Amino acid sequence: MTEPLRIVFAGTPEFAAEHLKALLDSPYEVIAVYTQPDRPAGRGQKLMPSPVKQLALQHDIPVFQPPTLRAPEAQAELAALKPDLMVVVAYGLILPQVVLDIPRLGCINSHASLLPRWRGAAPIQRAVQAGDAESGVTVMRMEAGLDTGPMLLKSTTAITAEDTGGTLHDRLAELGPVAVLKAIAGLADGSLVGEAQDDSQATYAHKLNKDEARIDWSRPADELERLVRAFNPWPVCHSTLNGEALKVLAAEASEGEGEPGTILSASKDGLIVACGQGALRLTRLQLPGGKPLGFADLFNSRREKFATGTVLGALADSQ
Repeated sequence: MTEPLRIVFAGTPEFAAEHLKALLDSPYEVIAVYTQPDRPAGRGQKLMPSPVKQLALQHDIPVFQPPTLRAPEAQAELAALKPDLMVVVAYGLILPQVVLDIPRLGCINSHASLLPRWRGAAPIQRAVQAGDAESGVTVMRMEAGLDTGPMLLKSTTAITAEDTGGTLHDRLAELGPVAVLKAIAGLADGSLVGEAQDDSQATYAHKLNKDEARIDWSRPADELERLVRAFNPWPVCHSTLNGEALKVLAAEASEGEGEPGTILSASKDGLIVACGQGALRLTRLQLPGGKPLGFADLFNSRREKFATGTVLGALADSQ
């Protein structure tokens, strides 16, 4: 009987933890886990272990958290583990060539897009924001470039008109682990050969930031509707109403015209706000100190806040 493959897993967020769970339930042997150093989180800014670290500790797997893999001592530590394969999922550190060369079968990565589209940090949200018809997971052999390696296999899913960054994330977190297990089996028996990416088709998924979640009402309504879905649950689109923060968690394109940012009407069906083209019906909002609520609930209790003609956005609040 052959020995099980010795796998080192590298990943950090919940998406990666779902892949680690699948490996732990597989015939392969996870001999170590690499994850980002603990980060401060929450109001108390306590150091918090990543979801991957938490899962590894529950299964008594050694955890390594080097701040970089460029240091010779970190590379020696990895080499000493003698892994057959390294599986990398949303790890967040660059793997230099010397690291990629350590495992006998190399390193593979599960990336949450249909490569070469959406290389980079935020492929899930960028696919929703762009209005892509589909997304998926690509398992690839890793190279020193960013998400440029030969593709081993893909798993695809349609993006619906209701999908948010969160719902698509959760679906891809189910597809990815299955694809990785298939890819490992194909690598182990030599049946899987990588397909080169067409670099001319590549797009880059820039990291998300809170500034771009501020709603620019001069943009077309259909574009803003996709942005609201893409940035839910993070960083969450936002504007201001009478100088107070207003988070927008759900919206749909609607008919109407007026000065961008102006409230055209308010009813239990939603708050209709004029955009650069068309209007946006806001259906789920969060006011400061409150919880997210459907607009019908806000309309019943805070109707006076949403008077027709009120203008949303920082420009109006600064005048």
